Amino acid sequence: MSFVAVIPARAASTRLPGKPLLDIAGKPMVVRTAERAALSGARQVVVATDDTRIRDAVAAHGFQALMTRPDHPTGTDRLAEVAEHLGLDDEAVVVNVQGDEPLIEPALVDAVAQLLARSPEAAIATCAAPIGDAQALFNPNVVKVVCDARGEALYFSRAPIPWARDALADGRQRLAAGLPALQHIGLYAYRAGFLKRFPGLAIGALEKFESLEQLRAMENGYRIAVMAVDSHPAAGVDTEADLERVRGIFINRL
Repeated sequence: MSFVAVIPARAASTRLPGKPLLDIAGKPMVVRTAERAALSGARQVVVATDDTRIRDAVAAHGFQALMTRPDHPTGTDRLAEVAEHLGLDDEAVVVNVQGDEPLIEPALVDAVAQLLARSPEAAIATCAAPIGDAQALFNPNVVKVVCDARGEALYFSRAPIPWARDALADGRQRLAAGLPALQHIGLYAYRAGFLKRFPGLAIGALEKFESLEQLRAMENGYRIAVMAVDSHPAAGVDTEADLERVRGIFINRL
């Protein structure tokens, strides 16, 4: 099953200005990410950006870049513009690979695409990994997901879900034995038809309060298939420390 990998890349970043263009072992971060996406078996890899410097850097390394509007409120809105520009069929599968994920596993990108292909009732596919400690469970920056018996998302939240009533009755923060707590991994596959409809969907109260755009799809009746993986993928680049860690990994590979 073929799919398109799209990498949204904006220069604006409060913690790391110009993040997509930061050097990692001789190449811009966004190019390193595109290289990983290309190894996934995607039939096309496209970087979607609103910055000509990013476009030029991507093109100089042999990858396709599309200029998109600068006012998109979310990365999903940017993908919707790409789907329209490429003229994708509504059933085409588009995988959103974050531009600050130069260590993303190609096999994981492919697996999420394949999950959506075999989940005809879902508009989106994503993945999650088991939560192994209470700190992550109670951290609002760690997004949790609860799934039904079919592996479809019931809800995403920054709150500790599911809530272990008896284990937490004394008010202490702990991870109850056997709790099916899952950390959402922000890798998405979409049907192109859904992407084209996404910008017109109403933003509901759940998305506003949780600040999680995937809830917009759920509040509007769309289903999300979730693949459970055994371990967490390598972290992306959010800070200077992350950047130095990733640079060290690439240097050791060369």
